[in-house]
Amino acid sequence: MVKVKMNVQTTYHGKLLRKDKIYEIDEELAKRWIVSKIAELVEE
Repeated sequence: MVKVKMNVQTTYHGKLLRKDKIYEIDEELAKRWIVSKIAELVEE
């Protein structure tokens, strides 16, 4: 699991993920979102 900051508002598995908020998600999904500019990685 990694932490990402959302660049857009979206839903994922029925949960609302808001722009500029930080969420902990699966590493593989995070990689896809970062490449697509949907989210950015948060350094802990």
